[in-house]
Amino acid sequence: MARRDNIWKSLDWVTIGIYVLLVTFGWFSICGASYDYNDYDLLDFSTRAGKQFVWIICSFGLGFVLLMLDDLFYDTFSYLIYAALLVLLAVTIFIAPDTKGSRSWLILGPVSLQPAEFAKFATALALAKYMSAYNFTMKHWRDALTVAFLVLCPMGLIVMQKETGSALVYLSFSLMLYREGMPGVLLFSGVCAVLYFVLGIRFGQTMLGDTPTPLGEYLVLALVLLFAAGMVWVYTRQRSAARYMAGITVGVLLAAYAVSVWVVPFNMVWVLWGLCALLLGYLCYLFLRTRRASYLLIALFSLGSVAFLYSSDYAFNRILQPHQQVRIKVLLGLEEDPTGAGYNVNQSKIAIGSGGFTGKGFLNGTQTKLKYVPEQDTDFIFCTVGEEEGFLGASAVLLLFLALVLRLIHLSERQPGAFGRVYGYSVAGIFLFHLFINIGMVLGLTPVIGIPLPFFSYGGSSLWGFTILLFIFLRIDASRNARL
Repeated sequence: MARRDNIWKSLDWVTIGIYVLLVTFGWFSICGASYDYNDYDLLDFSTRAGKQFVWIICSFGLGFVLLMLDDLFYDTFSYLIYAALLVLLAVTIFIAPDTKGSRSWLILGPVSLQPAEFAKFATALALAKYMSAYNFTMKHWRDALTVAFLVLCPMGLIVMQKETGSALVYLSFSLMLYREGMPGVLLFSGVCAVLYFVLGIRFGQTMLGDTPTPLGEYLVLALVLLFAAGMVWVYTRQRSAARYMAGITVGVLLAAYAVSVWVVPFNMVWVLWGLCALLLGYLCYLFLRTRRASYLLIALFSLGSVAFLYSSDYAFNRILQPHQQVRIKVLLGLEEDPTGAGYNVNQSKIAIGSGGFTGKGFLNGTQTKLKYVPEQDTDFIFCTVGEEEGFLGASAVLLLFLALVLRLIHLSERQPGAFGRVYGYSVAGIFLFHLFINIGMVLGLTPVIGIPLPFFSYGGSSLWGFTILLFIFLRIDASRNARL
């Protein structure tokens, strides 16, 4: 009993206060987004607002239960919980009905649940368990591959459910992995992958000047060569070799451009292929001469970059669904589709802009009341905040989320062991990813991939999933002194 009392004293009530505020504001936003002029009872359980209120009350009870469990429970049963969620994800692929093109929702009588929302906390627990082992280090290939396996398994199953947006959330574990020693070059590789994809798709059909050279391929391959020179400069300190590589690349490309424009027009991508082959040969030569693994890794990075360029084009045209391709094209400015793929974003921008500085007031948003914004109480719930509460209300919500993420990072850093720290950073990364992508999606800054805004978007699976994520960490944090 004394230990239980100490738990309540050690509980981080600041985070709980932020959670209650976010859930409360989220419910009012759902009321505003789903309110009908003919309905006056916001607690009518047949309405979206009434159903969400029930989910909120249940989430408070769920949070209490999670706090009452012993913190060792989560450590002991991490792998079992993870395995159970993997089985549930696999089963969902075969028994879930087709809902808007995906098979990710289980129908349990009057209730629908999305297992992908719960797989996030299970994956975070499994990672925390494995990475808290005494001899774990990100520098060992076996440990790094096991971590990748733990993340990619649920991610792959969710992709098989045709829920690409939910699968991308698992990239949020990068924050935690970087904190735990993942080399910065891997993060750099991730940024490069996004850059290659955007440039390759955005300028894939654009020609460079008056030459028959695809600008997308040209830019990406040129960047690969220059990035390789920069990595030689940074990781090997062989600045003469780096200058030699960069100088030859720039000189040859300028000469090739002059020939293609003023002598014989030709595809300069061929020149870039030749330069890439010379680069790989030169890096292998440096590796054999110096026996420094850095040269070999830079060569692999360059080769992987070229492979990614051409595989991403295949993935975009052959793997992504047509509606997903259109969304990306609209985002990149390749297509104008104000009545189709771009309709949601355009109406969302109109709703947010119409709110002005102080907003139109609770239940007074015309864009949302007239249902101009599709999915306005789920994926696009933030447009309701912007319309009814204006710039001030939207800023307050963003500041609350910022306070939550910063608080989670603070709590993670004060953990006495790796288990709590790894799990805490995983939770912070998931919240940050959802916040960035969802708000960016509503504002037209990121593709529309359909992920909820934590504690705001309508739905019990989302609310319970985020509640479980947060309260497990609060329970682990509350026992930090007992583990000293």
